[in-house]
Amino acid sequence: MTLQDFFKNNPTPISGLIASFANGSIKISESVRNAATLSLTGSLDEVNVQGEIVQKLDDFSNRVMMDACHNEPSVAGYLSEENEGITSIHESGEYVIAVDPLDGSSNIDVAAPIGTIFAVWKRKSKSGAVDESDFLQKGTDCVGAGFMLYGSSTLFLFSTGEGVRLFSYNTASGQYELVKDNLLLPEKGKIYSINQGSMSKFEDATTQFVNYCTAIEKADSRPYSLRYIGSMVGDMYRTFVKGGVFLYPATKGDKKGKLRLLYECIPMSYLAEKAGGKGIDGANRILDLQPVSLHERSAIIIGSLELVNKYQEIYNS
Repeated sequence: MTLQDFFKNNPTPISGLIASFANGSIKISESVRNAATLSLTGSLDEVNVQGEIVQKLDDFSNRVMMDACHNEPSVAGYLSEENEGITSIHESGEYVIAVDPLDGSSNIDVAAPIGTIFAVWKRKSKSGAVDESDFLQKGTDCVGAGFMLYGSSTLFLFSTGEGVRLFSYNTASGQYELVKDNLLLPEKGKIYSINQGSMSKFEDATTQFVNYCTAIEKADSRPYSLRYIGSMVGDMYRTFVKGGVFLYPATKGDKKGKLRLLYECIPMSYLAEKAGGKGIDGANRILDLQPVSLHERSAIIIGSLELVNKYQEIYNS
């Protein structure tokens, strides 16, 4: 079943928005696969609002996703990792969208998996230009989220509130086609994913948790395996399929962590919960956090319920 047919049979208020984003992701996928020949590798002489060097594909992907929003009348406003502020799109639109247009862009030149992450909310303001309050909403108010992965396959995983769907792009038909109608994240897992080279910087609970993962205990198949791609979409897709836990915890003395709340942590936690998993910042459920700024950062521990609960138990002890 194609994505188009799926939405005919399962219409939602944000079907058009998601379909428009899916079309945009196909353009990004084709450009990722041909980045070298299209002169899209390397960086621009620019730094984004995060203080990071802007890759050429970052800028291209951001423009593609903004165009996708302009093509969908329901989109009122757009927030991106690559833009300092918010962008009003259609003043009569009902929804706002927060986007990481190209997650893991440091992996572009080595051909590792990268992707696009997004979350959707219904705007708070009634009409006219959007303002920050339309975006500073909790994950519990989210009406949809998803991510696209550009790797050995182009994959699209999303939820509009009930279940998580997985689509794969068929290069022969030029369509996203349904692979899994109700993707469930395994309750248990044997893989932990973390930048272990930074262990000395992370909060103490992380050290204790990794010690737990690497301890020898035959009863629950420990030690667990370490796998770390370095792009959230890559590590999280593996987690959705095989189970386990992905960690980007806070550093010592800093509760905020590194990843962005609105367009990385919230959408991934929304998807994890819809698939039976969980996302926390250590002590708190990610979806319960109240954002206070557009590019706010957060710690995140996310994945299989059993492992995330174990981290939370250690954190609270």
